[in-house]
Amino acid sequence: MSIPVVAFFNNKGGVGKTSLVYHLSWIYSDMGRRVLAADLDPQANLTAAFLDDDRLEELWGDGVQRMTVFDAIDPLLRGIGDISDAHCEPIDDKLTLLVGDLELARFEDELSLQWPQAADGKERAFRVLSAFWRLTQRAAERMMAEVVLLDLGPNLGAINRVALIASDYVVIPLGPDLFSLQGLKNLGPTLRMWREQWHDRVARNKEAHLDLPAGSIVPLGYVVLQHATHLNRPVRAYDRWMRRIPEVYATEVLEKPAPPEDLEVKDDPLCLGQLKHYRSLMPMAQEARKPIFHLTTADGALGAHVKAVMSARRDFENLARAIATRSWDQSTRKRKRRRSKPAD
Repeated sequence: MSIPVVAFFNNKGGVGKTSLVYHLSWIYSDMGRRVLAADLDPQANLTAAFLDDDRLEELWGDGVQRMTVFDAIDPLLRGIGDISDAHCEPIDDKLTLLVGDLELARFEDELSLQWPQAADGKERAFRVLSAFWRLTQRAAERMMAEVVLLDLGPNLGAINRVALIASDYVVIPLGPDLFSLQGLKNLGPTLRMWREQWHDRVARNKEAHLDLPAGSIVPLGYVVLQHATHLNRPVRAYDRWMRRIPEVYATEVLEKPAPPEDLEVKDDPLCLGQLKHYRSLMPMAQEARKPIFHLTTADGALGAHVKAVMSARRDFENLARAIATRSWDQSTRKRKRRRSKPAD
């Protein structure tokens, strides 16, 4: 039984996706759940959020000896072997990081080349296209993780295509703006196309011994981030876009009928949560190199900041529970019901 993989993806950048993965990784750890955070964005921003420059320099090495995701796939890329076990960087007792790498961009061309080869049933193509899934599964098993959280770059390129077919679920972070809505109109059809193409390719795989991802890519819902508020309501400039999110998500991502026009994001069952801008807390957390809900008076969280830190923790805990309930907790309950069902 594979370990559930949840990808956080939007082909529109600047919506706070990496910050979301970073904070959710920490909040799951705080809640006692073992999590593997995998940085599959060639910009490696998630890795930079977790690690300081000195440790990054050690892990990235001198270009020959690296301890990153790229190092694990390099033998496959060079045609001298299959993937190797990826280095797992301990962050906390229950939180581990698969270290990102700018070199990962070199994998893009090979992935593009092998995608059509898989349609012809070529074994190497399937090994290349399943590399991310196989290495994250191996790492998660070693770390006894309950879930893998993937951070991806903001594009519809070959790296993200194979990262998403390695995912059981996808969470879509959104900003309340026109660009996020337009991005959804591209994202929904693309996810469906990639899912269908992968299923077609898997059916052509001739090597029964090769373990491949299911490529489910089930949309769990959306998260609205970084909306400014006034008296606990979105400011007028964003309000018009907020009102359109439920319709665009339902119709473009899920191909479902449009919900009632008066349905608000806060009442939309497809919305996993809304996260505020948190104003000065975010730069304070970045300076302290910790999640915002770990900030203390020693970090400068004084007065009203203390209340804001507590509010941020509640927001992320609620979001973490919503994601877990719709994904791997639900899968676990179904497996338990199947095991307890009496045989005929």
